[in-house]
Amino acid sequence: MRLLEKAPAKINLSLDVLHKRPDGYHEVEMVMTTIDLADRIELSERKDGQIRIISHSRYVPDDNRNLAYQAAALLKERYKVQKGVSIAITKMIPVAAGLAGGSSDAAATLRGLNKLWKLDLSLDELARIGAEIGSDVSFCVYGGTALATGRGEIIKHIPAPPHCWVVLAKPTIGVSTAEIYNNLHLDKVSHPDVKGMVEAIHENDYDKMISLVGNVLESVTLKLYPEVSHIKDQMKRFGADAVLMSGSGPTVFGIVEYDSRMHRMYNGLRGFCDQVFAVRILGERNALD
Repeated sequence: MRLLEKAPAKINLSLDVLHKRPDGYHEVEMVMTTIDLADRIELSERKDGQIRIISHSRYVPDDNRNLAYQAAALLKERYKVQKGVSIAITKMIPVAAGLAGGSSDAAATLRGLNKLWKLDLSLDELARIGAEIGSDVSFCVYGGTALATGRGEIIKHIPAPPHCWVVLAKPTIGVSTAEIYNNLHLDKVSHPDVKGMVEAIHENDYDKMISLVGNVLESVTLKLYPEVSHIKDQMKRFGADAVLMSGSGPTVFGIVEYDSRMHRMYNGLRGFCDQVFAVRILGERNALD
């Protein structure tokens, strides 16, 4: 038996870090939404009880470093599943890009194996399991648009943002999330208005939304990686209504309302950046079939 599941990327419209917690994680407030850029996960039952990762991307680990592998192993152990699974991952989301590609792959694996192995778990139960794998996995289980707090695993759903295009560009560098957090000085940064962003989305107010985008981690990444700052400048020059780095970077996204400006941005960025995507915000949460 085979089963296909989409694993959409996410962007953060607002990302704030409040303080470091006693457990070593950081307390965050984020408004996140899924976008129409997705990996494809194909799950196939195995009779030998093994978990196998199959991918043609050299950047995707095929062992227990892979979050999709960890998701399958956790479900298999917790619910005493005897069968195994082959997990074929077709990557469309850039790796190590601040777009939660690995977390979304894990979330898609949880949703898919819930059906394949007939576990009959709810999305809430899958999200709690996802939180054990990584901070973004809970949100990715649900998809849609949400305010995420705690270390990112406490999810409060909000409506889809106003209709718009998102143009993403990833420079040919990798960014270590740990490095960015280690260099973050919360007493020296400007904090975004997360509450205002939530209100803007509830009011379906595009102008208010684009005026409030913010990511406290930019204060670190832009200094350490000038390539990210350069892409931000180019997006502004090509006419983006708002420009922001996603997660800890290095991917930058520009928001535009109209098709004509989207095409101008996309074509302009393709001139000096290999990985450029023009997508819609998905905005609506997943449902179990």
